[in-house]
Amino acid sequence: MITNQLALIRREIWEHRSIYVTPMVIAIIVTLGVFAMLIFASGFAAELDAVIFGATNIAGETERKAALTGFFLGTSWVFLIALAVLTVFYCLDSLYAERKDKSILFWRSMPVTDAETVISKLITALLVIPMAAIIGIIATHLVNLVVTSVWVSMKGGDASLLIWGSVSLLDNWLAAVIVILTTGIWMSPFIGWFLFVSAYTKRSPLLMAFMPLVLIALLEKIILRTHIFAQYVLGRADEMPLIRTENVERFFDEEQWRIAEGATSLLVHLDIVQFLTSPATWAGIIVCGLLSTAAIYVRRYRDES
Repeated sequence: MITNQLALIRREIWEHRSIYVTPMVIAIIVTLGVFAMLIFASGFAAELDAVIFGATNIAGETERKAALTGFFLGTSWVFLIALAVLTVFYCLDSLYAERKDKSILFWRSMPVTDAETVISKLITALLVIPMAAIIGIIATHLVNLVVTSVWVSMKGGDASLLIWGSVSLLDNWLAAVIVILTTGIWMSPFIGWFLFVSAYTKRSPLLMAFMPLVLIALLEKIILRTHIFAQYVLGRADEMPLIRTENVERFFDEEQWRIAEGATSLLVHLDIVQFLTSPATWAGIIVCGLLSTAAIYVRRYRDES
């Protein structure tokens, strides 16, 4: 079972190069953006000297740490958006493409079951793609830190103090791992739905995946004058029980930094226990399991000959 899963996951990576190409492209774009920002900032010599002087002699370690964490958050969000888009298109294409090009007939001749095949695609969506994004985030952070350190040193600043002495690498990376993996679990009902649509539909998987969701919300609004489906299904991403505070903007509150230095730590704002004990989390996992089972059933009994 494990050997088959590893082989099937390698197949997914081999057939869907976007899994690792997309993070590489995003990393290059973000790095070029940082280069452009530094080049642009170099044109303001007087203001730049004031900023470096203030960051060195006036701003405390907490303020510098918060600024670098904000910079890390800005670059990480680009990967999260790309991750979401990539996961949607991967899930919708994974079972649909093999029927479209008839390669399913070849894979059915191999000693693997339909359940193992669908599970490998589910693991790829929930674990492999997020891990590729995490590696891209870490690599981008390191490259940008080196580039920024060289630039700060060239401008007369102390990079060891302003950059490496103030950045919380482990805190930021652990937070990125937790957020990305838990987001996949939280949104797993949609992943299961996309896999089911990919296994079932004969054409236009993207349209067939989103049209029912939109129509149900519209019909509920028109007929029942309610928006329960839109609130709890379409708005599920906004209800994720991982962030301790409901107002994320509080993280950037300068007064909060003065009150508690630990407030600049991203891990302080995450509550894994609250996430794991939430009934909505386990309800989503159950729904994902049911939809994935339906995808296995459809793949097994659909005649592609």
